Amino acid sequence: MNRKDGRTIIIPMDHGITVGPIAGLEDMAKAVDSVVKGGADAVLLHKGMVGGGHRGYGRDVGLIIHLSGSSSKAPDPNAKRLVTSVEQAVKMGADAVSIHINVGAETEADMMQDLGMVAEEADEWGMPLLAMMYPRGHDIKDPYDVEVVKLAARIGVELGADIIKTNYTGDVASFKEVVRGCGKVPVVIAGGEKAKDIKGTLQTVKDSLDAGGSGVAMGRNVFQAEDPSKMVAAVNAVIHGGKSIDDAMKLLK
Repeated sequence: MNRKDGRTIIIPMDHGITVGPIAGLEDMAKAVDSVVKGGADAVLLHKGMVGGGHRGYGRDVGLIIHLSGSSSKAPDPNAKRLVTSVEQAVKMGADAVSIHINVGAETEADMMQDLGMVAEEADEWGMPLLAMMYPRGHDIKDPYDVEVVKLAARIGVELGADIIKTNYTGDVASFKEVVRGCGKVPVVIAGGEKAKDIKGTLQTVKDSLDAGGSGVAMGRNVFQAEDPSKMVAAVNAVIHGGKSIDDAMKLLK
């Protein structure tokens, strides 16, 4: 978190376990260097990719080690399992850890139990915990509906997360409800699928801030951008610089 404004730009790069070496993440050191140059506050990686050089280039950047995973080929891709520990993250020099919970999935109970136990372990080590709280499952008709997003986010807070990552609900008024339900725990929005409308993506970022959000955890819309450094710089201009969308768009040219 930026100490001046309490906001953050996190670049998740944990996609390799889910879908393999997708475009933009073939060379992890290059990918990290690119987003750091643009002004990212932290990158989020699985433990095996830390050796790829998250601090080998340019300025320092925060390291978040992701603790859970599942592949897109699993019988139930929504069933996330722990794949490492807080203690291992401490040994690797992490600044924070993260865990993924799918609220509404068939294995929701197991994931919630993992979150509660990881939160306790993180507290013991003095390690901040980011909880990715997503409404996903057979009975989730709309994963952006404010009621299910509020529930997912609040569960993360109730079980001890220090930062919540969740879906943006589509407008300022409804997302204010999500943020309000999390009290003093900061909420960042997920970047989601790669979008064609860059200006619209930046507007979503700004709207989330206007609703009281604390930044973004944006992956594919950054590392799959034509120029990831410039894309992060544009996001940075909105989140940390307080710039207009038009001014931020100029940085992409």
